[in-house]
Amino acid sequence: MIIDYEDYQYSLRENIRYILQGTLFVSILGILFYKSIFGVLLLSPLILFYRKKKRVQLSNMRKWKLNLEFRDGINSLSAALSSGYAVENAFEEAWKDLRLLYKEDSLIMREFSYIINQIRMNITVEKALLEFAERTGVEDIINFAEIFAIAKRTGGDLVKVIRTTANAINDKIEVKREIITLVTAKKHEADIMKAIPPGILLYLNLSSPGFLNPLYGNIFGGIVMSVLLIVYLAAYLLADRIVAIEV
Repeated sequence: MIIDYEDYQYSLRENIRYILQGTLFVSILGILFYKSIFGVLLLSPLILFYRKKKRVQLSNMRKWKLNLEFRDGINSLSAALSSGYAVENAFEEAWKDLRLLYKEDSLIMREFSYIINQIRMNITVEKALLEFAERTGVEDIINFAEIFAIAKRTGGDLVKVIRTTANAINDKIEVKREIITLVTAKKHEADIMKAIPPGILLYLNLSSPGFLNPLYGNIFGGIVMSVLLIVYLAAYLLADRIVAIEV
């Protein structure tokens, strides 16, 4: 059970991996823009920024994965309720159904197991779902939990409510898939564009070794390269923001 889906915790392997990737990125920039170890050390704080950026990306990927699995979860829950099971027992039947699709260590299997355990400890279903939704921060799950709680309190038709909500989430996820597919191509284009400025510097240093020498090893050249580096990093962040469409 994950306490907070917004707070992604690196494993040891992931921590080493992204520190090395950040170090490589900083080293390339430091060498190309300053051609000195001092330049690499000057840019070393960017390693922390890179790790933070990757953490946000991994957190969003985990929440999207949970959203997809949750869709299957409420479809199984709807089927169990339609078969005549009480709400408390429907989660267990849905868990058995999901076991055919997912491994027991998958996100939705662990979350449904936790909800079932809460129900067995006499915690109400709506309270367990609301707590689950609060931990995930996923809009579809939050909406489902709130609608479920209202229907349960007011004595509404839970089967109809869950089926309608499941259909709405299915439609919403399909729209998200289409948007992600369209944006992915633009992200690849942005990645290529972000690699062009360092690529040009690398090409000039290799093809004409003395051409950029006036920009290295002196104050004026350091200022010019620092300004260019700031512009490049600003463009890098702007490109990420343009393609980072919330879905």
